[in-house]
Amino acid sequence: QAQLVESGGGLVQAGGSLKLSCAASGPTFSSYIMGWFRQAPGKERESVAAISTSGHSTYYADSVKGRFIISRDNAKNTVYLQMNSLKPEDTAVYYCAADRESNWYVRTESDYDYWGQGTQVTVSS
Repeated sequence: QAQLVESGGGLVQAGGSLKLSCAASGPTFSSYIMGWFRQAPGKERESVAAISTSGHSTYYADSVKGRFIISRDNAKNTVYLQMNSLKPEDTAVYYCAADRESNWYVRTESDYDYWGQGTQVTVSS
């Protein structure tokens, strides 16, 4: 069973950048599809980005396309989310998630097997 630990959240001004990291335990990280989700107060959790096992395929929600970049380092068992040009509406708890099935397709929340505890991102205006 994989354990996921996010880090890198914090408070940033609008227009700024943050880089989130998600470290995974276990020897099979490279076979997991990885995703980032977020949940703002009073809203449902939504998918932000996802990346294939090799890193060659990625998915972005329309709301973050062109501003966020997902990447992974399989040697370090870590997936990243580089967030640029941050907006107040990006304020949320950000979660990383892992799916044991390695076929690439755009997943929903229920497809993922493992979740981190979340890291808070607050963007001030």
